[in-house]
Amino acid sequence: MPEPHTADRTSAVYLLFAHEPYYPGPGPREINTTLVAADTLLHPRVLQPDGARIHDLLTRGRQPGEIIPLATLTHELDGGADWPTVGDWERVTVDLVHLVQTRMCDALSLGLPEVARALICTTPDIRMRAFDAVAEEFTVYGPEDRTKVLTEVGRLLAGLTAERPFWPGDGLLPP
Repeated sequence: MPEPHTADRTSAVYLLFAHEPYYPGPGPREINTTLVAADTLLHPRVLQPDGARIHDLLTRGRQPGEIIPLATLTHELDGGADWPTVGDWERVTVDLVHLVQTRMCDALSLGLPEVARALICTTPDIRMRAFDAVAEEFTVYGPEDRTKVLTEVGRLLAGLTAERPFWPGDGLLPP
């Protein structure tokens, strides 16, 4: 992969990814999706150099404040065929969830409904059908629905970062 020019990157972006659900407390609230600052990928407790390579991909050519789902990166990597040249995204996301659970970085932990979670796990241009058993009909969801989910996540993020930016953790490695 060619070396990007530093001016083509912004670390003021966020990675949104789905993961195995967990319950952070005694209540019934399931956490199944997490958003972290891009620089969290540079944390020393994240598998390296994989985290740094994903950081490079995530921050290249983005707009400040942009939320990038992991599925978008997969789409950009030829549907995932090029992930082996970048890194082990599964291990990196497990490491990120561990950082969040041990409060070693800031994050937005979400319990997204099934359809919203599925939409962020798809490519930006996909259409998917979901069956509503009660109404006995299919509903089609598309890019505009995915955009609505990302907009809502962005609204929640804006509320959290209004006073201070997300803390990606301490002792970060250079990009």
